[in-house]
Amino acid sequence: MELANIEKLIEKYENAETTLQEEATLRNYFKEGDVPQHLQEYAYMFTYFSVSKDETYTKTIKLETKKSKKKNFKWLSVAASVVLLFSVFVGKQQYSEYQERKEAEKIYAEVSKGLKLLSKNLKKGEQAVATLHTYDNSVKKILR
Repeated sequence: MELANIEKLIEKYENAETTLQEEATLRNYFKEGDVPQHLQEYAYMFTYFSVSKDETYTKTIKLETKKSKKKNFKWLSVAASVVLLFSVFVGKQQYSEYQERKEAEKIYAEVSKGLKLLSKNLKKGEQAVATLHTYDNSVKKILR
């Protein structure tokens, strides 16, 4: 009867359906040493679990801190800041030049407009002087 019960517990153990108490029953059964041949592989497994549970690692583990990545990230952030400042400076310079060029074009357009107006008025004055000159010539002919 006990062998049939152990086989049912092994089947439950393989399906991951056992409780902690049932697993303790299996460990105790295989620890006794009187195990049938067809269950011998389970005896090895449970014996290994019992032995390995008490094992400890006695060597010290030396952990190395990796500071180099943090340094690289610091240098990367410094380099990014320098590039950003340089690009802002160059962008501001180019924008200033653009503004000056636009202002010069605007002033040129206003001066050109003023000179055209002056030219137009001078032509009117020239025509008036020409008319006056004609009138003066006519008066001189009459007076002579």
